[in-house]
Amino acid sequence: MNDSDIKDWDIAKKEIADIGNWKGMFEWVEEPHVSPDGEKIAAVVKTGDMEFGVCENGTPWESVFDKVWYLRFSPDGRLTALVSDAGEWTVAVDGQTWESRFEFVWNTKFSRDGSGIAVAAQNGRQYFAAVNDSPWEQTFSDMSNLTLSPDGKSSAASVQTVAFGESDIFKFQEGCYSAALDGKAWDMNFVNVWEMSFSPDHQHLAAEVRLNLYDYTVAVDGIPWEQKFSSVWKPEFSPQDGSVTAPARIGGGWTLVRNGTPLWNSRFVQLWHHRYSPDGKKIAAVVSPHFGRWTVAIDGTAWTHNFGDLVTDLVFSPDGNRIACVGKDDGKWTVSVDGQPWTGGFDMIWRPVFSPDGRRVAAKAEKNGRYTVVIDGQPLKEEFRAVWDPVFSPDGEKILICGIEGSGEKYFRQVMRLADI
Repeated sequence: MNDSDIKDWDIAKKEIADIGNWKGMFEWVEEPHVSPDGEKIAAVVKTGDMEFGVCENGTPWESVFDKVWYLRFSPDGRLTALVSDAGEWTVAVDGQTWESRFEFVWNTKFSRDGSGIAVAAQNGRQYFAAVNDSPWEQTFSDMSNLTLSPDGKSSAASVQTVAFGESDIFKFQEGCYSAALDGKAWDMNFVNVWEMSFSPDHQHLAAEVRLNLYDYTVAVDGIPWEQKFSSVWKPEFSPQDGSVTAPARIGGGWTLVRNGTPLWNSRFVQLWHHRYSPDGKKIAAVVSPHFGRWTVAIDGTAWTHNFGDLVTDLVFSPDGNRIACVGKDDGKWTVSVDGQPWTGGFDMIWRPVFSPDGRRVAAKAEKNGRYTVVIDGQPLKEEFRAVWDPVFSPDGEKILICGIEGSGEKYFRQVMRLADI
């Protein structure tokens, strides 16, 4: 759900539910989850002896199950859970279960707009994916790295295509794994297949693969690059021209390659998690310019400021002109925007969020066991027992804060004018 999909942007503080009352209704209440628009809060609850359900805004689902786990709201606001019904697992969406039943399911994935819901599933020691209640026709003896296309119409995963025993090392080295697209495996096998990405038009698939014990490369639609490397990381497609880029290790250092050829002249101790700007004109990545130090590089040029522990959650602004990330140094977390870290450290901080015009940055943070929202480096005065990621209004003048107040267990949805903070 985008900020433009949120209907209520009136300046107001609205109580949605009192979580404290739920504890008197059920034997126990698990961690709550909040919908993207903040209008709903839900949690897995124990309704009776070996019976579990879901409570949403104080009202339990009519159905109860043997077990409920991995409760998540989809981007379009639907509430999903993995449930065991009479010993069989399936997916429940807003309380209604899929018709398909499985021995086990896990790893729920959503399309960008929430219309596609995928899970990894198992039946009879065979593994496969199911998308919107439609399981793959072909199954495999092993599967990992489930990936759903942005439009939710295609799914892919790393799969085992050739059977081999635990001690059959020579068979393993011949290549027993491939990538499966909508259940159909590529014709070529590899020693290993790891993370993968769909092209922007959802018509192509690229994956990081291992050719033998020593050589790695990227395969696109089942065809590996001619160039070999001592290691690679997850590939990405360019939004501009459909070319494929990936971090690769060359001659003891890491750089970014495009279609197998080095794109950046710079070399780093490590380079991964590269991202394209929305228009595809810039590429940023998490890099280690020196051993034990981490920062961000844009088009091969690293920020001056770096961190000693880690850098993660790299984010472009909507217009592609700014970049923010989470950094950790000496055990303290902060956000760095365009290479400038916010002053003061936190015990934990989450993925930063840009306003639509890119001028403002906000993030959920924890300090001394309390939670708050930090905007442009300044924490709100309000503290919470729990708080969720903030959302900026489409005009960038307001912000949505969803949290459980520090003095009680009431969940509030509050829209605030940034000029008043």
